[in-house]
Amino acid sequence: MEKFTKIQGIAAPMPLVNIDTDMIIPKVFLKSIQRTGFGKNLFDEMRYNRDGSEIEDFVLNKPQYRDAEILIAGDNFGCGSSREHAPWAIADFGIKCIVSTSFADIFFNNSFKNGILPIVLPQEQVDILMKDAEKGANARMTVDLEAQEITTSDGEVITFEVDAFKKHCLLNGLDDIGLTMEKSASIKSFEDKASQERPWV
Repeated sequence: MEKFTKIQGIAAPMPLVNIDTDMIIPKVFLKSIQRTGFGKNLFDEMRYNRDGSEIEDFVLNKPQYRDAEILIAGDNFGCGSSREHAPWAIADFGIKCIVSTSFADIFFNNSFKNGILPIVLPQEQVDILMKDAEKGANARMTVDLEAQEITTSDGEVITFEVDAFKKHCLLNGLDDIGLTMEKSASIKSFEDKASQERPWV
């Protein structure tokens, strides 16, 4: 998993509330257990018409937001089913950070495991970031995980809280497999000892 330290990028405003995982990646696309290839279908029913053409007024189809790395979202983001394909699609599109007043628990935890930083802030601070994001591609925000700060395009600094263990994992690019591999020496030692003591196993 790629390490997350600091990003300075375009923030896309998406003030809709209760964006569920079926809106993020419709169930019709859940045909693979690979983590890649889902970005093109992120928010599919909101991004495309039935003939496959783009819906021009959807935020991520607008020229100024096509390369967004930050999403400023409405309340209760990621509700609905527990599909891990939702953060896969978000990460594959290129979004590395989502800010909202609240997230569904499973989506929130899955995001960290897939290199995405979900940040919970009070409504008044989300409103500040939403307004800043509405300025378009010239208004770049900075998200500094180490300092736990978001800096708006105008230089306003907003601090955020993050679980220390989840922060450690993101900073070091550790998913569940990566965490296990950190213990590889201990695992090998245990297996060697077990093999000597119980060679018949």
